Amino acid sequence: MAKAPVDFYFDFASPYGYIASTRIDEIAERHGRTVAWRPILLGAVFKTTGMGPLPSVPLKGDYSIRDFARSARLYGVPFKMPAVFPFSSVNPSRVVYWLQARDTDLARRFAQATYRAVFPGQQDISKPDTLADIAAPLGVKR
Repeated sequence: MAKAPVDFYFDFASPYGYIASTRIDEIAERHGRTVAWRPILLGAVFKTTGMGPLPSVPLKGDYSIRDFARSARLYGVPFKMPAVFPFSSVNPSRVVYWLQARDTDLARRFAQATYRAVFPGQQDISKPDTLADIAAPLGVKR
């Protein structure tokens, strides 16, 4: 019997989500599972819980920024904090869901390329033109 996929919930604006995205497929494969990539919007979660992005939380902010870089080094993941943070991840999340309706592997590859465009690429993934530039080498037409 086939095992259920691992649901990987992530937000493109999450440095920890980026780091996890570089490892989740390999971890799932080791356990005979596939991964269902599921973008979410942490902004909505923060609004519901009364929290905010870690860097904006008193006492946690400076530590979290150091921990993002430290965690990336631990896993050998290239990392650079975006100049603008937090940023909107609505548009890339919409693209992933649109692609998933057509090709789940293509959606996964787009998500990975989008994360690389932000951390460490420093690109503004809230802009549709940036997303089109990320998707083009994957064969996605405008």
